[in-house]
Amino acid sequence: MSDYTKMWSSIGLDLKGHDALLSVLGNAYSDIFLSQKNRPQGMKYFDFVMSEVHGLRIKELMDAKAQGRKVIGSYCVFVPEELVLAVDGVAVGLCAGAEFNFEGAETLLPRNTCSLIKAAFGFKLGKVCPYLEASDVVVGENTCDGKKKAYEIFGPLVKDLYVMDLPQTKSEMGRALLKEEYRKFIKKLEKVSGKKVTVASLKKAVEIVNAKRKAVKRLAAIRAADPAPISGLDALLVNQVFFHDDPIRFTDSVNNLCDELDHRVKNGTGVFPKGTTRVVVSGCPMAVPNWKLPMLIESSKAVIVGEESCVGERGSRFLTEVKGNTLDEILDSITDRYFNIDCAVFTPNPSRCDYVKEMTKKLHARGVIHYSLQFCQPYLMESGPVEKELETSGIPTLRLETDYNQEDAGQLKTRIEAFFERIKRK
Repeated sequence: MSDYTKMWSSIGLDLKGHDALLSVLGNAYSDIFLSQKNRPQGMKYFDFVMSEVHGLRIKELMDAKAQGRKVIGSYCVFVPEELVLAVDGVAVGLCAGAEFNFEGAETLLPRNTCSLIKAAFGFKLGKVCPYLEASDVVVGENTCDGKKKAYEIFGPLVKDLYVMDLPQTKSEMGRALLKEEYRKFIKKLEKVSGKKVTVASLKKAVEIVNAKRKAVKRLAAIRAADPAPISGLDALLVNQVFFHDDPIRFTDSVNNLCDELDHRVKNGTGVFPKGTTRVVVSGCPMAVPNWKLPMLIESSKAVIVGEESCVGERGSRFLTEVKGNTLDEILDSITDRYFNIDCAVFTPNPSRCDYVKEMTKKLHARGVIHYSLQFCQPYLMESGPVEKELETSGIPTLRLETDYNQEDAGQLKTRIEAFFERIKRK
């Protein structure tokens, strides 16, 4: 990595803390990803992205800002990238996937707050997330009560916090609320950027984001092959980079990777032996660098073939089907696309469990591991009914509740290995 010290200092990073974070993450990345055998050559691009995720990519953001473009950071897949691109903005995901400065976060938050929320505060208070510091606007959303109240405390810590209200029922009123929130978000983006959303700019943005989603959907479909042509860890990494990279460059790189994987499938080449136990992971999102659970699963002689997660199929499953040629009609299409997301914030939420079953079947998985972060009420509440429905349908299911730290890694691995033994006996 080049020397980006001057740039990091200019955006207000704590250089000592940031260096310590990069050292830990670099070692973890090497141990977890680069130690894998028979990785696709196409993963070298994503290795490069990760090596420069706080360097070259941040320089690109700063260059964009120098050109008058606005950087919009967010924590959730309900924030439409299409709308950001329509005002020539740059959409980026923000840091919330590691246990950093939780002590600082807990001076403002209760200890029994989920790790994702505490991580957002920890990174901000520790001044180690360049994406957050580079953002002109930070967009929050109320996908749980914890986030809703936490943003009240978070607001004074950032330059410009915009909080988006989300519906919690799949109803006509819920859809109307979401459309109105997106309409208000457009006004915010236009005010901040000084640019108007037009029919042409919005259609072009939809085209770019749809191409991006099609690429990761293509990757998801290829994973149905046995032997698996790519590890679950590497596929997760691609889905994580989805939120940080330039969208057009990312799309091209994923399609290049998929071309290689198609050849692997044709030749019967896999990263694990044919017949390796196949599982789907369902539940909470796994933001960079939350790699603990996938590492434990795939070091236990199994392969993850799909993620029913916001960082996975839940976030990229649906495309925006443009119907009409006015801004209002296109906004209707965007609203319909996002309203289909079966986040656990919705009640009731039967479509999520239905899709877990569909994924299990189409990816030839032999079981499901349901992953919940401690204190994440929506997914913890859903985990019981999901397990019951899947088990009733003949799909072995393991519920795991964990945190970002490594303290429970041994216990989790024991439970995971016992689950795989159960699958093999069945």
